[in-house]
Amino acid sequence: MLRADEYPEVGELIIGTVQTVKNYGAFVILDEYENKEGFIHITEVATGWIKYIRDYIRERQKVVCKVLRVEKSKGHVDLSLKQVNEHQRREKIQDWKNEQKARKLLEIAAEKLEKSIDLCYDEFASDLVEKYGGLYRALEEIAINPNLLKEEGFSGNWVDILTSVAIDNITPPFVKVSGYLDLTCPTPDGIVQIKNALLEAERSEVTELVVQYVGAPKYRIKVNAPDYKTAEEELKKASERAITYIKEHNGNGRYYREIKE
Repeated sequence: MLRADEYPEVGELIIGTVQTVKNYGAFVILDEYENKEGFIHITEVATGWIKYIRDYIRERQKVVCKVLRVEKSKGHVDLSLKQVNEHQRREKIQDWKNEQKARKLLEIAAEKLEKSIDLCYDEFASDLVEKYGGLYRALEEIAINPNLLKEEGFSGNWVDILTSVAIDNITPPFVKVSGYLDLTCPTPDGIVQIKNALLEAERSEVTELVVQYVGAPKYRIKVNAPDYKTAEEELKKASERAITYIKEHNGNGRYYREIKE
């Protein structure tokens, strides 16, 4: 939702639409702040000497800028295009796209509730933004855990509706991590016991977990999980299950995160 009465903070990254380009700089509409405009001086458009400013920036272009100065009394916001690296640009654009999607999903929920989107913001969405750092992040968390809102103490007929909208439209984010196991067993049935130990490692009901052969005695455990904390915990549990089993059958095991050359 547009932040009508707010200004961005110094150091913040903003999404803007270039409105006018002059020889000395460019005027930019701040897409996330209603009726707010910023200015990029030509020295902040790109590094080095600029002969033709339109080689670097043009009207109607979407840009990611860093906020350098804010003078609320004058309505001035000074921006920099050159101080934003490619990683920051991509991340900000993705966050902006996510929030645009979140707004559309809120509109769906508002329609089901037969309320205006502004009223939905006042009644519950603003609380979700404050708690989770953004509406899309809140919807992601709900998609991962459909009981989240009730567990967090939220109530009202909007809870089930928003949960349903999130589940139907949001694909939960997953991270991929891996670790390694060394497993040995000198007994005559050692190969069988190692296979059983690996089956123990794969026995996870929480995440997607796969064990791959690297080269005797080394095996890779790969985990897909909603977040790094869960992934790390599952890696540890999986390795412990395998090592416990192999030691109970006269073998040895060792777990580590990276292969040492």
